Formats: sequence, C-alpha cells, structure tokens
Amino acid sequence: MTFHNKLRGGGTPARWITCTAFVLFHALAGSTPLQPPAAPAPAAAQPASQLQVPHAPNVRPLAWLADGQAQARIALRLLQDAPLHGLDPADYGTQDLARRLDAALDSPQAGAPDSIERNLTAAMLRYLADLHHGRAPSDYERSASVPVFDPAARLANALQERRLEEAVEAAVPTRPLYRRVRATLAEYRALARAHPQWTALPPVPSGGVSTGSTYAGARLVRERLQLLGDLDEGAPTAATDHWTEELAAALRRFQSRHGLAEDGVLGAQSVAALSVPLAHRVVQLELTLERLRWLPPLPPGRSITVNVPAYRLWAFDSTDAARGPALDMRVIVGTAAKTPTPLFIGQMRYLEFNPFWNVPRSIAVGEIIPKLARNPGYLKQNGMELVSASGQVLGGPTADRLASLRAGKARVRQRPGTQNALGGVKFGMPNPMNIYLHSTASPGLFDVARRDLSHGCIRVERPVELAQFVLADPITWDADAVTAAIRSGRTRTVNLPQVVPVLLFYATAVTDRDGRALFADDIYGRDDKLIQALNRR
Repeated sequence: MTFHNKLRGGGTPARWITCTAFVLFHALAGSTPLQPPAAPAPAAAQPASQLQVPHAPNVRPLAWLADGQAQARIALRLLQDAPLHGLDPADYGTQDLARRLDAALDSPQAGAPDSIERNLTAAMLRYLADLHHGRAPSDYERSASVPVFDPAARLANALQERRLEEAVEAAVPTRPLYRRVRATLAEYRALARAHPQWTALPPVPSGGVSTGSTYAGARLVRERLQLLGDLDEGAPTAATDHWTEELAAALRRFQSRHGLAEDGVLGAQSVAALSVPLAHRVVQLELTLERLRWLPPLPPGRSITVNVPAYRLWAFDSTDAARGPALDMRVIVGTAAKTPTPLFIGQMRYLEFNPFWNVPRSIAVGEIIPKLARNPGYLKQNGMELVSASGQVLGGPTADRLASLRAGKARVRQRPGTQNALGGVKFGMPNPMNIYLHSTASPGLFDVARRDLSHGCIRVERPVELAQFVLADPITWDADAVTAAIRSGRTRTVNLPQVVPVLLFYATAVTDRDGRALFADDIYGRDDKLIQALNRR
C-alpha cells in the first residue's frame, strides 16, 4: 500500500487579508474520541432525516420471506457490509435481524414473519437513504432538476426482480473520489485492526532530527513509515538510531501527505502526525464518505473544487476525465478563528483584471479606521482612497474623512497595482456572502504550512493558469494574453463563455488518483461537529 500527498509548508505572515465571509464560526468543541461524524449547521440542508423514511411500526412490509429466507439473507448481508461505506450496521439493527431470522428457521411459528419483514424493510429503506443522501444535515442545496432517488420504489422493484445488490449500488455516489476513499478506508481499517495502538515516539530536540543525527525512535519511525507506505517495505531494516537520508526521504513523502513542510526533519509536528491513531484516520475517511454523499451532481464540463482544510484547488474537465485534474494548486482560505470560508457551490461567471478592492465595512471599521486615526498617511501609503456612495473619490482633511467613514457615508477601496490585496485577477462568482477567488500581492504566503489567513475569500497560487482554464479559449486567452491583461494595469471585466461551478468542500482525508491517502488538520472543527451530529442520530 502506498499513500502520499502533495501539500506544502513554510512562509511569512500576511500583510493584507481580504474578503469577509458573513458566516458564524462554531468554536471547536474539543477533541472527541473516534466515533463517526458531524457538521456545522448549513444554509439549506437536505439530509436523509428529511426524506421521511418510515420507522418499522409505520412501514409497509415487503414480502421478504415469500421464498424462504433467500432474499432476506441477501439483504442482511448487504446491511452487514455497511462498514465498507463508513456506515454502522448497528444503525440498521443487523444483529437483532440475524437473531430473529435464525429463530424463524428453528421455529417458524415463533418467528413473527410480519414483524421481521416490517423491520427488514425499514432497515433497508434507511440504508438506501443513508447511502444516497447521507445521515447528517448537508452543507449543500439540491437543485429541483436533480432526479429524485426514491428508496421505497428502488427497494420494492429490486426485491421483486431479485436484484438487491443492484439497488444498493444504485444508491452509492458515482464520483470516482468516493470509490477511491472507500478503498483507502478498507486498507486503513485493516491497519487499525492490526495496530490498535502506536508505541509512543521518544521526544525530539527543539531543532528536530535531521540527516546524520541520532534519534532513539529511529527504528520505530522506520517501521511506521514502512507500514504506511512512505518507505519501501523491502528497504533493509537498519538496527541503528541514525537518521539516514533514506529515512529523511521517506519522511518527506509522509510530510507531503499530511500538509507539513517537506524538509525530512523530524520535528514536533511530524511526530504528532506520526502519532495519530489509525482508528482516527479511519474516522476521517468515514467522514469524507459522508460528505461526498451530500454533494449534488455537477453539470458536465469544467468545474473547480477547493478542499478548504487541505488548502488545495483542483480544476477538472469532465469531458476529458481520463486526464485527471487539469490544474492542482495551493490556496489560502479564511482564518479559522474569525472568518472561515463558507461551504457552497458557486457559479463563476466572470474575471476582473486589475480589480479595485472594495474593502468590506467590517474590515474598514475593525482595522482601517484605527490605523488611519493613528497615521493620517495610511491610505496613501497603501494605495487606498475614500469614495462616496456614488463612487466619487473624497479628499479633504483626515478628520473629515474619518468622520465620513465612521458614519458610513464613505467607504474604502484599494486601487489596482502592486499593493492591491486581490492581486491582478478576481474570479467572480456572485453570492450573498461576497466570496470569490483571487490572486494576491503576497505570493510568499503559499509556502506557509497552515494557510487559513484570509477574511473568507480564496487566494489562488497560479491565477494565470486558472484564468486560462475558465476562459477556455487558448487562441484568444493564452498565457501571454492573460499576463498582458494583468500587466496593462487597466481594470477590465471579461465574462466567461460558460459558467464554471466552484465547489467549496471540506474533507480532512481524501485519496488521490494514485491511491495515496492525503490527510489534513480539522482547522474549522467541522469533523468534531459531524461526529457529534451522527452520534446524536
């Protein structure tokens, strides 16, 4: 098994952080021990609980025992396979159903066939609904144009036609990522069974352990990296405490999969990641499967996905699916403490070259007014100006401009240029929260390992390539043309030839096309909340 990722680290603090996300941040509820998942309250949810799947007393039973127990036993086996999808067989009463079916074989009169059929029908309906829609409130709305999945009709037809396995497969999300995460979940579950608890690694010195140093836990780290696939299982086992270049290279692969600086130095963060129990990794993968079940299908063609906790953007073209992601780049997202990036599916409609940054009122009040009061030259020094509601640039004494700003009669905007917080390109996707993608005047921040640094909007590492992707016109808009539009300094809006969906997603565990498991920190505490929601269920 081989599991790696491509997240990076290093960097400097932001000078300007842009864009306000008007969403409530739910504080981290503490680290809940490993159980299945929970999410913050979404804007408009379509959870399985809203599908009104009946409970056993109200369900109309299907004839599971008409041919003996053949179909009932197939259904029971399918329910017992729920862990393959990150679901819990106990949610569907599988042990009780198995016991009652066995009792019915031994004593048909005491088996209460009607009751068994009622409970088995309810269990299968719930299972199909959970597989297709998920168990907890979704972060995403489902369009009325999306075909309705009817568990009752599916189940009745499948039982009649003896195709229960096909009914279950029809309920499973068809996204390739779902299949890959399922496979990784099975592998990590097997690892967790074989290694339920890690041996504690010895502490490392403040500067970390680098090539040529000695470390008392070197052999433990070697074994762990081999187990996780970052070090070749055939690599010779050295009975030594030396931190070799081979170990450093394997650690770099591990670090890349866990969003750490890829330096091959065993520091406190790498030790912490190596010490995460495998059972916790299992739960992370289960949560990803749950979140993938929430997603409505995207239309064919070009689309963009941002995985917020992984600080990563992927651009795809479904008409060329075999090629894989057309783009893969680092991003900066909203800060966890105050302005987390909200999750939704946006519709990118235009680009704006050399945009003005219209500073949100919250930033003007909380940050700019105090700075302007201390330093009358602050606006000029940062390429900013005050404008009226009609867009007229305001001059005059600083005291008068401050008074207008405080009273809400003026607003701050930053002119295009090298200081502009949005950089050379803004990718517009109109939404009530005023969230968009944009470039940045501080590219060095992409080398920071933890990149929740913005006010909610998403800064992209390679804006020229992203612009080419969404403009989808290699003749008119090649790299030189996009670069020239930026360098001109002229503000210009270009409508996209076709709307591009942008999925803002949250998953702390995914599997890439090469089968490598990629893990990220739960920066917004959403895993803990999803765990709590599922446990309440």
